[in-house]
Amino acid sequence: MIERHGPEALSGPSPYAWRRPIGLPYDGPERARQDVDQPLVDDGPWGGVPLGGLGAGSIGRTHRGDFARWHLDVGRHRFETIPADQFSVFVAKGGAKSAHVLSTIRPETLRTWNWDMPAGAGIYHGLFPYAWWEYDWAELPVRLMQRQFSPVIPGNYRESSYPVGIFEWQIENTSPDPVTVGLMFSWLNDIGRDRGQDRRGGHRNVSLHKDGLAGVVLQGPSDAADAPWNGSVAIMGVEDTGVHLTTWDRFLADDGSDVWADFAADGRLGDVVDGRPSKSGEAIGAALAATVELAPGETKRVSFVLAWDLPVVEFGSGTCWYKRYTRFFGHSGANAWAIGADALARRSEWSSAIDAWQAPIVNDATRPDWYKTALINELYYLVDGGTVWTEGEPFNMADPARRSALLPAAPESGKTGPDGSLGHFAVLECYDYACYNTLDVNFYASWALLMLWPDLDVSVLRDFAATVDLDDPEIVTVGWKGDLAPWKVRGAMPHDLGGPGGDPFLRPNIYHWRDINIWKDLNSKFVLQVWRDVLLVPAPDLARDTWPAVVQAMDYLGRFDRDGDGLPEHDGQPDQTYDAWSMLGPSAYSGALWLAALRAAIRLGEMVGDTASVVRFRQLHDRGSASFEARLWNGRCYRFDASGEASSESVMADQLAGQWYADATGLGDLVSPERILTALRTVYESNVLGFGGGDMGAVNGIRPDGSIDESTEQSAESWTGTTYGLAAFMIGRGLTEEGWRTAHGAFAVTYGRGLWFRTPEAYLQNGQYRAAMYLRPLAIWAIEHALRQQTANAAAAERPKSAEA
Repeated sequence: MIERHGPEALSGPSPYAWRRPIGLPYDGPERARQDVDQPLVDDGPWGGVPLGGLGAGSIGRTHRGDFARWHLDVGRHRFETIPADQFSVFVAKGGAKSAHVLSTIRPETLRTWNWDMPAGAGIYHGLFPYAWWEYDWAELPVRLMQRQFSPVIPGNYRESSYPVGIFEWQIENTSPDPVTVGLMFSWLNDIGRDRGQDRRGGHRNVSLHKDGLAGVVLQGPSDAADAPWNGSVAIMGVEDTGVHLTTWDRFLADDGSDVWADFAADGRLGDVVDGRPSKSGEAIGAALAATVELAPGETKRVSFVLAWDLPVVEFGSGTCWYKRYTRFFGHSGANAWAIGADALARRSEWSSAIDAWQAPIVNDATRPDWYKTALINELYYLVDGGTVWTEGEPFNMADPARRSALLPAAPESGKTGPDGSLGHFAVLECYDYACYNTLDVNFYASWALLMLWPDLDVSVLRDFAATVDLDDPEIVTVGWKGDLAPWKVRGAMPHDLGGPGGDPFLRPNIYHWRDINIWKDLNSKFVLQVWRDVLLVPAPDLARDTWPAVVQAMDYLGRFDRDGDGLPEHDGQPDQTYDAWSMLGPSAYSGALWLAALRAAIRLGEMVGDTASVVRFRQLHDRGSASFEARLWNGRCYRFDASGEASSESVMADQLAGQWYADATGLGDLVSPERILTALRTVYESNVLGFGGGDMGAVNGIRPDGSIDESTEQSAESWTGTTYGLAAFMIGRGLTEEGWRTAHGAFAVTYGRGLWFRTPEAYLQNGQYRAAMYLRPLAIWAIEHALRQQTANAAAAERPKSAEA
C-alpha cells in the first residue's frame, strides 16, 4: 500500500540545521596535510548529509547539489561528481518555458543540459539524516523545496540498515497564473565503477510501471552476476493523484542530448523503452520525470527514491560478507525495486520516527543551538565511515559452493535474528588510516553507538573480547623505525579489528605503524568500555561473558609496571593513541586510564564473584593511586610523564581521560577532587584560551610558559574528539561555561571553516588539518551523556525531598 499525502505533510528545514547558500564556495586556508609517503584525503569543502543506511554503503550529496562522495564499495573512498546523477526542473508559464539542472556545477559532459543555476540560488540545510534544498531563483516562477533522508533511526536495527535515499519535493505556484512543472531524476548505470567495471558492457536499464509506482531499474552485467561488486539500482516515484510519471531507460551518459531535448520540450519523458545492454566502453543512464499542473497558489508534492542492492562486502583478503539489509531483502542483488517500494510506502512513518528521536534534543532550551547542530550532524560518520554491518557467515566468491548460495530473504523481522545475532559491526577510523573499530579511538567515539544503538556497541566489545587470547606470531615491520614485532601477542589488545585491505573480524590488527603489543592505553580502554556498557546499556551478561578477557587484559598491562609502584611505565616511544608523541615512565594519560580500569575491573569482579581477582586489583589500585599523586602532580596539573624530558612538564589536554570515564560511569574520584578541578582549570586557561583565540578547541600540549608544545606534530594539534571529550568532562564536573566554550571551538572550526561533513581528527592554528572524515569526533555524544547524567542526578536528589514532603 502506497501512502498518499497532502502537501502539508512535508516539514521545512529545522532551525537547528547547518545551513549554507547552495553552491557557495569556501576559500579559507584549510587544507589537508600532504605527506610525501601518504597524501591525505582532501575533497575540498563540498560536503553534505550522506544517503544510505548503517553498513549499506553511502552516497554523499554536496551543498552544490551534486552526488559526489562514493562509499558504495565499502571501505573505499572516491570523490567524483557524476553529472548524469541529478535533479532537473522544467517550468512553463504562459508561452514561456525553460529547463534547468538544479546544481551549480559546470561539467565537461552533458553539455546540452542547461547548467545555469548560480551559486546562492537558495539555501542548503543539513541535520542528519535530513537535508533540505530551498531554491530561491528568479528564473523559476515557482517555489521549490526538497527534503532528502534515509531511515537511520536510533534504536532501530532493521530499517537503519537500508540502502535507500528518499527525496520529497514541495512545489508551490506563487504566481497568479497556472504553471506546468516537471522534475527529472536521472542516474548513471555505473555499477562496478569502483572496480573499473562500469564500462565493460552488458549493463541494462529496465523501465517499470506497477503497483502505483514507476521508475527504472539499473542492472549490472548478467555475465558477472556472481561478482561481488554487482547488483542493481532503482530510481522510482509514486504515481499519485495529479502526478504524471514518465521514464527514459537509456541515454548515453557522455552526451544525453536526446533525453534533455525531450524533457525540456514539455517537462515529460517519452516513456522510451530501449532495453539494449551497454556496449563495451559505453556508459548508459536512465531518467524518471514527474509532471504536475499547478493552479495559482496551489501546492503539490512529488516523491522519488534512490535504492541500491549491492549485497556483498569484499575485503582485500578475498573474504566476503553479506550486508545486514540482506536479512530482509535477500542476497540476490536484484531487489533494488523492492527496497525502493518499501521506502515509498513507509517514508512518512520513518520521518516521524526521526522527528521523535530528535525532538527531546532540539526542543531543549538549555542546550546551545550550535551544539544541537553539531551533535546530530556528527552522526553522519556512522553511515559515511566505510561502515560494515554483516549478515551471516563469511565466504569467498571464488568458492563454487558459496557462489550458488544466493539465498532468499529470511522471513523474520525485528531487532535481531532468531539466534539473537546482530552480526559484526564496524566503522573505519578514517579513510587515511583505514582500520576498523580502532580501539583507542572508539574509546571516545563509541558514546554515540552506546546511546543510540546500544546492542551494536555491545557486539563490538564482544568482538574485541574474543581477540584478547589471540596470538598471531607473524613478524611484521613496524613502520616507525623499521623494527620487527609480532603481529599480535596474546594478552595485548589489538589496535583494531582489521582493515578493508585485510580480513576484518577474522584477523585483527592491521595497524603496524607502531608495535601495539607494548601500548599502554588499549587494554585499559577495553576494560573501561566493557564496564561502561555493562552499567549503562545495561548488559549484565557482558560482565560474565567478558570477564576472562578483562582479567587477561589487566594482567598483561600490569606487567609493564617494572618498578612495582602500581603504574605501568612507557617505553620512550609513542605507545598509546598519541602515536607520534613519546612517553617515558609513568604518565598522567595512561596512568589515569589504568587506575580507572582497575576500579572498573573491581566492580566487574564483584559482579561475577571473583573475590581473589578483586582483592588483587584493589591492592594494585591503592598502590598505583599513591604513586600517581606522588610522581605526577606538579601543583597545577598532572605531568605529561615523569621522565623529565621535552614534554614532561607540558599541560596535556587529555591528561585525565581516565577520570572522565570514571565520572561518566560511577567509579568515583581517582585522585583528589580539588586537584581534578585545578587540573581542568589549568587545561582550560592554557590549552583552550591559549589556542586560536580561545575558539578553536583545546590544543593537545602547552608548555609551562604558555607556548604551544611543538616537540611533535601531535602535541601542537587540536584533536576534535579529544576536545569534545574534555568538554564532557568539564561539564560533568560543573565547569559548564568552560565546557561549552571548549566544545564550541571544535564546532566553529568544523562548521565554519569548510570542514562540514568531513570532520577531521586534528588541525593546527594555521588551518592545516589531518585525517578528514574521522571517527573520534563522535565523542560529542559524551557531552550528551554528561547532560543526561546531570539531569538524572538532579532528579534522584529531588526524590527524597518529594518523599519527605
